[in-house]
Amino acid sequence: MNRGHVIITGGSSGIGLAIARHYVKAGWNLSIIARNKDRLAGAKQYLLKQSTDPSQRIETFTADVSSRFQIENAIEQSVNLLDIPQILVTSAGTVIPGYFHSLPVEMFEKMIAVNYLGTVYAVKAIEPMMRSKGNGHIVMISSGAGLIGIYGYSGYSPSKFAVRGFAEVLQAESEPYGIRISVVFPPDTETPQLVEERRLKPHETTLITKSGGVMSADDVAKIIIMGISRNKFIITPGYSMTVLGWLHSLIRPLLNSWFKFQIKRSAKTVK
Repeated sequence: MNRGHVIITGGSSGIGLAIARHYVKAGWNLSIIARNKDRLAGAKQYLLKQSTDPSQRIETFTADVSSRFQIENAIEQSVNLLDIPQILVTSAGTVIPGYFHSLPVEMFEKMIAVNYLGTVYAVKAIEPMMRSKGNGHIVMISSGAGLIGIYGYSGYSPSKFAVRGFAEVLQAESEPYGIRISVVFPPDTETPQLVEERRLKPHETTLITKSGGVMSADDVAKIIIMGISRNKFIITPGYSMTVLGWLHSLIRPLLNSWFKFQIKRSAKTVK
């Protein structure tokens, strides 16, 4: 039995693909939006094998979320083929860690364009349709680095803080129209992106983030989908993110002290 339509940006790999797999297995139609055509084709074949209903449809659309024209066009095509979605998940994102003094300005611009504006563009394209329909659920993927600034993420953390702020504002504005909002703060998750991120992380950042542990994309996806089903606004996969989600402002001084300790420890190790 078909359950409806889900659009996922960044759905060809990582957390986005894991979420897509669970929805396909549950009988939903899927629209996957991503940049890489080959990866999209591979994701579609993978998801078709997970399908539980011959009538299910899985459509893919090539678009760079940092381009408003491309994402609007992809979503328009998706809606024309599969109708207004019940759920939008904005999972597309990028992370470029590094010391502030070493990161080119272009990297800051890229992370804001992909992580924040890419989210805004997708939501802006879908929200009026959901409002006219009187229901819908928008799920934005932020990060643990969107709850507290972390050493080595001077470009990444602000872009994810922006997603958090956007979600908080949209929750208040969208509620009267029957639109539910969720914002997700995953910890480090085993994805192709994390492999590249590890190569670029400053040593201090590695020391700080490893205490939060690493989750599988599948485990993160399960928690996200459970949070969506329960209409949770804040979704925090894993114990450390749950604690940080509840207490981040209160424990920030303690965390900053611990961060400084790790940074000093790193300096001694490097020497």
